[in-house]
Amino acid sequence: MKYVVVLGDGMADYPIDELNGKTPLEAASTPMMDELAKMSEIGMVKTIPDGMSPGSDTANLSVLGYDPRKYYTGRSPLEALSIGVDMKDTDVVYRCNIVTLTEEDLPYEEQKIIDHSSDEISTEEARILMEAVCRELENETYQFYVGTSYRHCMVWKEGQVLDLVPPHDVLTQVIGPHLPQDEILLQMQKRSYEILKNHPINLERKAKGLNPANSFWFWGAGTRPALDSFEKLYHKKGVMISAVDLLKGIAVGAEMDRKIVEGANGGLNTNYEGKAQAAVDALTKEGYDFAYIHVEAPDEMGHQGSIERKIQAIENLDQRVIKIVKEGLDASNEAYKMLIMPDHPTPISLRTHVSDPVPYMIYDSTAPRNETWHYNEREAQENGIRKEHGWDMMSYLLS
Repeated sequence: MKYVVVLGDGMADYPIDELNGKTPLEAASTPMMDELAKMSEIGMVKTIPDGMSPGSDTANLSVLGYDPRKYYTGRSPLEALSIGVDMKDTDVVYRCNIVTLTEEDLPYEEQKIIDHSSDEISTEEARILMEAVCRELENETYQFYVGTSYRHCMVWKEGQVLDLVPPHDVLTQVIGPHLPQDEILLQMQKRSYEILKNHPINLERKAKGLNPANSFWFWGAGTRPALDSFEKLYHKKGVMISAVDLLKGIAVGAEMDRKIVEGANGGLNTNYEGKAQAAVDALTKEGYDFAYIHVEAPDEMGHQGSIERKIQAIENLDQRVIKIVKEGLDASNEAYKMLIMPDHPTPISLRTHVSDPVPYMIYDSTAPRNETWHYNEREAQENGIRKEHGWDMMSYLLS
């Protein structure tokens, strides 16, 4: 038996008036998921433990079978693992986003964040901007590491874990009340803005109608993680397929292999087919028992507040990932189970994560069911199956 998880990050949502009371998952054209739903178990699962932040970090740990209350030490250390940061036990790692501020003729504290991802800036451009700022800010105590797109890391040697606000929770708001209280972190953010707002890369981006990447934003602090081996816990050889450093870092911590897919970038135009085929090859040709395909696009479109683009991301997931995985595994004659679910909702109306339960669907190629359901939030709730602990889903899937 082979096992695959297809994780549509932030795919779940609330009913939207413009969609006649439907969610994006209900409104999207998803013939593959609709077909599978009639042969699958559908229900709701709570991935975020009570009292914990509804981040992709805690949620994906949960889906992978790790109780966040036991294993979570912060988001940024997981990302740092992915990009090869050699963390000491006394190091504190922060996420360093490059965000878009309004650039109004106002003090830094009175600016607003208009885009947490700087129009999904390319890693190549972000690297140049990071280097421009870090030439001035980096020293023995504060060291910076380039990640992917707008997502980067800062290591504070013998530092403090400070509770800072994610930038996607501050969209369209004045940033002053959400800035770091630590004076050095605050001054680094301010100085990054002074350096970046007139950088040639950003002048060129604005000329093209793109949002400038004009300020650092620190958040997500944590210390070195200590995950148990996925293979030792679940006796399956696993592979992670994701474009984002967070998921790749979880894989490093869990001693899972990673597949780097060319053109996979965490955005709406990621290489969906490449991810799907990488999973099929891993399961049918390369000796893996388990593949985890993570697609970031629905979450990003939720943060952008774009109904149309979130629907497009879901439709891409249906036809350009799930369909390819099912057809590839069917053709191989491998028996398999496929779990399809989000990690958390990212409602269009809020443009940030919430900790509500999410719909899941498990298809078993050896025991197809005879159901009448479609895969969406409403019907999963109506089905009445609810699982209270998301970290138990992995054992349930593999049982």
